[in-house]
Amino acid sequence: MQVKQAMTRRPEAVDAGASVRDVAQKMRKLNVGAIPVMEKGKLCGMITDRDLVIRGLADGANIAQQPIREFMSAKPVFCSENEALEDAIRLMEKNQIRRLPVMDQDQHLAGILSLGDISLQAPLELSGEALRAISRAGQPGKVVAA
Repeated sequence: MQVKQAMTRRPEAVDAGASVRDVAQKMRKLNVGAIPVMEKGKLCGMITDRDLVIRGLADGANIAQQPIREFMSAKPVFCSENEALEDAIRLMEKNQIRRLPVMDQDQHLAGILSLGDISLQAPLELSGEALRAISRAGQPGKVVAA
């Protein structure tokens, strides 16, 4: 099975210059915890609700109007929509990420592959293995992008 058969298509994205408030409101409206970040039409990062709390609010800063690029995980890990689902899962396991941006052949954002997508599409044994490997605790003090 290829990633494009399991992924969530047409994900929402935000511009790197968008304010934290705008992104948080978009997360609430969409009921999501992670959104791809774009700059000049290219994927440049991922922002999660956890990023906002750990990298922003935990330091006591008033971050509402700051640009999201200050808090996002830069250099996002991604896969191709034509990649084998098993290979994408291994990539998620290796990087301990729960949501993987999916790019089309022209390097445009085509979708997101989440643990939820995997649980619905992959064989039970593979999805269970993925959940176990991705969910293992990170090293203390290390911020792991979701």
